[in-house]
Amino acid sequence: MTISHFWTSSRRVLGLLAVWLLATLGVRPLLLPDEGRYGNVAREMLQGNGFGYGLVPTLNGLPFFHKPPLMYWLDMAAMQVLGVNAFAARFGAFVGAWLMGAALFLALRRWVGLRPATITLGVLATCPFFFVGSQYANLDMLVAGVLTVTVLCFVRAVESPRQVDLRWLLAAWLACALAVLAKGLIGIVLPMLILGPWLLAQGRWRQILRMLHPLGLLVFVAVAGPWFVLMQREFAEFNDYFFIEQHFRRFAQAGFNNVHPFWFYIAVLPALTLPWPLWLRRPVTAVPEADASTLPGLTSLLVWWGIAVVGFFSLPSSKLVGYILPALAPWCALLGLVVARGRAWRWVLPASAVVCLAIVAGLAWKAPGSHRDVAERLATLNQPGDRVVFIDSAFYDVPFYAQLKTPAIVLSSWDDPSIPQHDNWRKEFADAARFDPSAAAKILWTLDRAKDLRCGPGNTWLVADKGYQPPAAMGSVNPVFTGANAQLLQVARGTDCP
Repeated sequence: MTISHFWTSSRRVLGLLAVWLLATLGVRPLLLPDEGRYGNVAREMLQGNGFGYGLVPTLNGLPFFHKPPLMYWLDMAAMQVLGVNAFAARFGAFVGAWLMGAALFLALRRWVGLRPATITLGVLATCPFFFVGSQYANLDMLVAGVLTVTVLCFVRAVESPRQVDLRWLLAAWLACALAVLAKGLIGIVLPMLILGPWLLAQGRWRQILRMLHPLGLLVFVAVAGPWFVLMQREFAEFNDYFFIEQHFRRFAQAGFNNVHPFWFYIAVLPALTLPWPLWLRRPVTAVPEADASTLPGLTSLLVWWGIAVVGFFSLPSSKLVGYILPALAPWCALLGLVVARGRAWRWVLPASAVVCLAIVAGLAWKAPGSHRDVAERLATLNQPGDRVVFIDSAFYDVPFYAQLKTPAIVLSSWDDPSIPQHDNWRKEFADAARFDPSAAAKILWTLDRAKDLRCGPGNTWLVADKGYQPPAAMGSVNPVFTGANAQLLQVARGTDCP
């Protein structure tokens, strides 16, 4: 095959992957809490939030350092071009998914040939776990995609047992830096956990040392370092909060949500990639190396890659499904090497694609938890000088769909000493308040301040759960609109207001 035909085929396959992932990206409302939260963080950074354009992530006007900024930057770029909408808010997830598919396809195209590489990409693209993840605005798919690029670039760099390809090594360290900017320290921990033991098992310890080339480390520091240095310079508690609390304490402690047993991911990964695991009826170690493989130890790499990721995230008690998306590329590659040896994929692949589309269609129809209807009504009523108040909930998607220019007041029990003990929206706001106490005092109101809502320069709009009964201290409150999952009310101006 000529080089021009190779690139023509690759472009066609990867272009089709992009069309498949983009076609339904904006058809459903943002899901809560993740999509509403992260989509609005990007929107606030785009419109300017008082901390420097595009540098400091903010959650309802308060610095939000749960995660680094790469996904927000990608979503901001999409919003700048396409406007603030659900499609743009999911752009970072699309980029991660496309990178995962493209990196896996191109690597397997080199190592095992075009046909098995293309079929493997089809297996990956029609896994419900992959497809829904590509349509979901949070950081897991982006970091999974960049980690896949990182691992495969490192493998390409050490493909020859006798040398290290510096160009691929620099590309790997660049991708590693982006993975850190996508989700923190796992961007460097997971690649080392995957590649180190794999090389050691082959007696190639010298290549591990050569991977630490000064130029590669320089690229990593130059790309990943500046944002973290700048945040620590501006916020004295940043390093302790981001690295110690959000990484080490969160990994070791048990006081977070979504507690599951150790074997949780072992059951979840096959279940979420059906029907393709049904082809893997024999032990994974029996999966044959591709006939034309140019990479010795390809199967052992894929097996260990999956084990390392699943094992790492199985250690903490708190487990979210999206955490093991970095195991999806090796898992689907193993499946693809088996599936490609038969012909049943010709009818299973379109059937699996229909299932993926049905899942997205179902989510679009049900729109579970969405407040878009209330937000759109609020957008037609809210005027400059008006106040928007969230009653005892974050309502993450309301600022996004209502295009709020100023942070909403959040009325809740902020004086409750148990807030730090619960991993929920209150803790997120309370953590953010630590970095800007003066702004937090204007945004986070305790319940005893409800009476102050009667007086203001403009209208006061309340967003509350359905069935909410305002306290008497709030004065007269008029219902405006009742949506599927929330209601919009207006506080009447008090007669005793100045």
